[in-house]
Amino acid sequence: MDEREILADVLRDLAQTLRHHQDLGVTEISLAQAPVVDPREALRTQEAALQGCPRCKLSTSRTTVVFGSGNPRARLLVVGEGPGEEEDRQGKPFVGRAGQLLTKMLAAVGFDRERDCYIANVVKCRPERNRNPEPDEVAACTPFLMAQVDTLQPAVILALGNFAAQTLLATREGITKLRGRTYEYRSSVLVPTFHPAFLLRNPGQEFKRMAWDDLKLARREYDRFT
Repeated sequence: MDEREILADVLRDLAQTLRHHQDLGVTEISLAQAPVVDPREALRTQEAALQGCPRCKLSTSRTTVVFGSGNPRARLLVVGEGPGEEEDRQGKPFVGRAGQLLTKMLAAVGFDRERDCYIANVVKCRPERNRNPEPDEVAACTPFLMAQVDTLQPAVILALGNFAAQTLLATREGITKLRGRTYEYRSSVLVPTFHPAFLLRNPGQEFKRMAWDDLKLARREYDRFT
């Protein structure tokens, strides 16, 4: 079937649909577009809906739901694992030692944390004693992370560490195998790298060099799409 035949079929179907609505008494069909949602308001609504969240056992030990912070119109989304003690206290992601290192890492490739980035975590509540999030906890929080991704529509997602990369890419591969390349993720490019907390625990030059390469890769992809 050529393009003219396809178009003719579409028009016939449209005409039949319009006649059906006319028979039902419909005299006017609105073609109004859906209103454009401001990302700041959308994120604010999502955050408000999460307050008091009881969806997993992390709710019994947290002090604060740590939703996310940064520029709602940023084209770079940074995703970490979950809040630590200081984040739980302040209600903001990456404000402890790992957060300070993250700020320096972003600045090293020309990203201003407040202006150019939005930062969130896979889980929004602190696991007790900073343990790893459990699968049911990640599953409970994943819809909220997806809502953030869909609202922000970032050009680049920087996934920090195993949990962020594995959750977003739906894989069990570790960060050492995942890093060093880009992945298509919805309408974004995803770049996995080491979590700043890992780099603080492993200060050797090898991991530092690999993280630097990943950051430069994220910067190149960002510049390519913005």
